[in-house]
Amino acid sequence: MPETKVMFHDAEEVEEFVNAASRCDFDIDIFYNRIVIDAKSILGILSMGLSRALTVQCYGENPEFNKTLRKFAVA
Repeated sequence: MPETKVMFHDAEEVEEFVNAASRCDFDIDIFYNRIVIDAKSILGILSMGLSRALTVQCYGENPEFNKTLRKFAVA
């Protein structure tokens, strides 16, 4: 289960990420500290705030989603 750090700057970026995640047939979690949210929930992600790096954990593989994930990845 690979983990990737991501950061969003506005609600449109979150919407793009959630749309890509929703097209996957496997679970994707996004978390910060002990808070874990379904990555297919736009309200869940927005409730975590846009000012911090979040960790995405995928339970499957999808090339299109990986492309979107790389777009928002932080070093």
